[in-house]
Amino acid sequence: MFFSVVSAFVLFDEIPKATLQQWKPVADAPATATVQLQIGLKQQNLDSLVEHLYQVSDPEHPSYGKHWSRDQVLKLTQPSQKSVDAVQAWLKSHGVQGSQLSFGKDILNLNVRVEQLQKMLNAKYQVFEHTSGAQALRAQQVSLPKEILDHVEVIHPTTFLGSIKERPVVEQNLVPDLSCNNTITPQCLKDLYNMDYTPVSKRNKIGVTGYLEQYANFQDLQNFLGIYKPEAVNATFDVQLINNGTNDQDIEKSGGEAALDIQYVVGLTWPTKAIFYSTGGSPPFKPDASTTENTNEPYLEWTAHLLAQADDEIPYTVTTSYGDNEQTVPRRYAQRVCFDFAKLGLRGISLLFSSGDGGVAGGQTSECISNDGKNTTKFLPTFPASCPFVTSVGGTRNIPEKAVGFSSGGFSEYFPTPLYQLSSTLPYVFKLGSTYNGLYNRLGRGIPDVAAQGRKFQVSVGLGIGGIGGTSASCPAFASVISNLNDALLAKNRPPLGFLNPWLYSRGYKGLNDITSGNNPGCDTPGFNATKNWDPVTGLGTPDFGKLRALLRV
Repeated sequence: MFFSVVSAFVLFDEIPKATLQQWKPVADAPATATVQLQIGLKQQNLDSLVEHLYQVSDPEHPSYGKHWSRDQVLKLTQPSQKSVDAVQAWLKSHGVQGSQLSFGKDILNLNVRVEQLQKMLNAKYQVFEHTSGAQALRAQQVSLPKEILDHVEVIHPTTFLGSIKERPVVEQNLVPDLSCNNTITPQCLKDLYNMDYTPVSKRNKIGVTGYLEQYANFQDLQNFLGIYKPEAVNATFDVQLINNGTNDQDIEKSGGEAALDIQYVVGLTWPTKAIFYSTGGSPPFKPDASTTENTNEPYLEWTAHLLAQADDEIPYTVTTSYGDNEQTVPRRYAQRVCFDFAKLGLRGISLLFSSGDGGVAGGQTSECISNDGKNTTKFLPTFPASCPFVTSVGGTRNIPEKAVGFSSGGFSEYFPTPLYQLSSTLPYVFKLGSTYNGLYNRLGRGIPDVAAQGRKFQVSVGLGIGGIGGTSASCPAFASVISNLNDALLAKNRPPLGFLNPWLYSRGYKGLNDITSGNNPGCDTPGFNATKNWDPVTGLGTPDFGKLRALLRV
């Protein structure tokens, strides 16, 4: 394919207006700086992908539990050779050499100078600075020649400036209390959620994702286990480094988020094999004309890594405690990542994401402003929790349990209500009536799906014990329940649960504790209320492992 130097450009993507409230351009990008670029090629058969995902995830379908292999999934969705050739010809026309095609043949990885990139994308790259001081190299708008527009789904780093993930809230001076009312420990969670179970399957694995230079420290894990799970002392976890990620073991660099996630996963699922994925490629970026800096966003890096893993190497449950306000994520990027989650679900992996810690305001410090240029007040859903192919986890507190106020929940602006959720979300919206009209999308995918305790988790950070809270605590707690259910299934030579939601909404809800009190205030409103059945604060409720196990007949 020949590309003329006068090829017409078509606008491909731009930074959402909401993002520019916290990120401001402060300088032009150095022309000779090198960017590690990823081009996501147009995938095929995505409708068929979703259809097959629902078939293997619906307990009423004959294909339930018949998950696909890595090669089957990749063969279904990989781009056409025409798309590969068109994009490579375009790169060659700009003198770009050495691009590498990913294992799944859907991503081209390459190094390109800013001066080349600006010509390729008809864009102006600048250094953007966040209100926190972090910097990143991005363009406000990028365009593509019309000849390749239909061959590309996403290019980054271009317009995605994720809001910096707030760390979990530290809660000090807590007195241990086995009732879970004052402090949370692995044992009180096992008691509360009726989880008298020790894993036995050698096939089971659970994954914990790590971003933003959050390091899971082995010394802290041993300190935690010595206090709260003595029988598991000397238990460990594997580490997989992605996109130049690291896992620094300097005890002073132990991360509160990473510590929370790995300590409760190991504490609740031992001796199941745990894997910590440390993914690089997140802000801050300090541009240097002589240095290649990697500013790629993390989710696609992680999904590409996991999708390339052999079938006997993947974890069957993965917990992720990171996210952004949905409107700050370019729609193209969100959709691409969401379809990657669908691929992982088709392979039998249960993906769980925390819903966020700002109530109906999404992130902890979010301003409830729309990104349509009108600056109107609006509730803010979160992503990836809003992707319909993952299970989002909200938060509760106290005994009896009630919704915790920071539990983010609401309705997606990007993704419509999935069929499996319609009979749960529509009754709630109907009862709301005109309340909050215009503040949320009545026909959007509802968030969260489920919930778990979200305050006062005892965690070892820097060899000191302190309390941490957030739905980033709720997510590994619920994920551990799912991992143990998967273990029980695998021990009986049955397939793992995989994508959870169709089962949860049709059968699994019978094994959950319905939370009917509390709310999630934000945006100068009381937010949504927790009510009988599904609600956008605690979803379908918190787990009862014994009941869930009985429903699965294991």
